[in-house]
Amino acid sequence: MPGGIRAASSCAPVGREKRRVSLHEFGLQLLNGVTFGAVLFIVSSGFTLIFGLMRIVNLAQGALYLIGGYIGLSVIRGTGSFILGVIVGATAIAAIGFVIERGLLRLVRGKPMSEILLTVGLSFIAADLALAQWGGDPVTVPAPEAISGSTSILGIIYPVFRLVVLGLAVVLAALLWWLQERTRVGAIVRAGVDDREMVAALGINVKAVFTLVFTVGALLAGLAGVVGGAFLSLYPGADSEILTYSLVVVVIGGLGSLQGAIVGSLLVGLIYDFGQSLVPSLAYFVLFAPMALILIFRPRGLFGKETA
Repeated sequence: MPGGIRAASSCAPVGREKRRVSLHEFGLQLLNGVTFGAVLFIVSSGFTLIFGLMRIVNLAQGALYLIGGYIGLSVIRGTGSFILGVIVGATAIAAIGFVIERGLLRLVRGKPMSEILLTVGLSFIAADLALAQWGGDPVTVPAPEAISGSTSILGIIYPVFRLVVLGLAVVLAALLWWLQERTRVGAIVRAGVDDREMVAALGINVKAVFTLVFTVGALLAGLAGVVGGAFLSLYPGADSEILTYSLVVVVIGGLGSLQGAIVGSLLVGLIYDFGQSLVPSLAYFVLFAPMALILIFRPRGLFGKETA
């Protein structure tokens, strides 16, 4: 009897330790999924903003992400300033987006197939230019020293930079909601999509507003490239991967829905991270199966609406 009691008491701490490790791993994967979802939101919010307000499927969004990350990396290496790298990377991609919309997309406005083919072609061109300029080796954007350390969250040691990116995504979500729902520009753009001729008859330059929207969407892609490149490597093919994840986000959340982009990004980030951790051999099945179910039972996505 005493021997049995000793055996039972000695096993109890082991059981508690296993349970503690399991909870620790769950918390770590949860944080990884949420922070990855934050990067996806920054990219997919620009994607869904452009489609929702302009009805343009910009398949060059992933290429803009990659080029923005490379430009930011070059600036950081040259100046040592992460903030300057973010500003220059995002601004440069915004300028490229402005040129694309004014010089190319405007010529095929209202022709969905031509818009898709044009943006796909631009993505291939950008990928080749990036390979020629920055090479094919994976590189990581260096995080600023002030936020490059780690902190403890409920006993979990986690990088501070990833938490900063999560905070940035929350701020951007609030700003985009305010822009879309509470400003005159957002009202003009929504009205311009529904009845462009009527808005133009009121003396409003709809073309200029649409250019602004596309430029903002490109800026978000460039911003995501720099901050995302600090914990996701930049390499040839990263543009296709981030675009694929963004497409899954908008399919699940609903094209044109900011709320859908938020929920879809969180779901995709969590599903991807837990899938890679628990069933790595079925990670892509676990990711794309929910998208297939959404397409079957709710083709417009969780928060999508009928397009005009």
